[in-house]
Amino acid sequence: MTDLILALDVMEKKKALSIAEACAPNIDAIKLGYPLILSSGLSIADEMAEHDLPLIADFKVADIPNTNRLIAEQVFDAGFSSIICHGFTGKDSVLACVETAFECGGACYVVAEMSHPGATDFFHGGTAEKIAALAMECGADGIIAPATRPERVKILRGIVGTRKILSPGVGAQGGDANTIAKLVDGIIVGRAIYEAEDPATAAKDFAHVRSER
Repeated sequence: MTDLILALDVMEKKKALSIAEACAPNIDAIKLGYPLILSSGLSIADEMAEHDLPLIADFKVADIPNTNRLIAEQVFDAGFSSIICHGFTGKDSVLACVETAFECGGACYVVAEMSHPGATDFFHGGTAEKIAALAMECGADGIIAPATRPERVKILRGIVGTRKILSPGVGAQGGDANTIAKLVDGIIVGRAIYEAEDPATAAKDFAHVRSER
């Protein structure tokens, strides 16, 4: 099964909670990033808990090992199930997130390649492949790879094997849900759902991908 993950990047707590409740029956996890956390605080994880869905902290953590560990500890203490970190900071920084996730009973995903057009400036030329290999060496649960470039996902799949690939960029960025769902373990959809006139219906429209793999 390919998971449908809602990227909930709205700024208002009340709106976020309303969208989460409406979409909950048709999604498998919720990804929260800086926009909502900075406006509402980590405590919103407690309020999301009633939906019984895994919460992914998309902080793309990218600092020295000690700082990474401190951030990860706060994330898991708040009730998140997973954290996303960058891999370009090197093995010791990635290990800090991976080991903290393991200690807290959670998961860690490493960004191998981002989905926006500018990602090709630095993530190509073998860089994404090196990051994916590093993530595997560090024992990460999986990687983040772009739905906007399925051909790149296929290459990275050859590196990570059966470890999970979560793929952002579906919808507003142009990634096709049907195409990418066959290649990954989770597709991440944000604006195409939370900016829709009826987010619940939008989530239901994407839910068919849950039977793609």
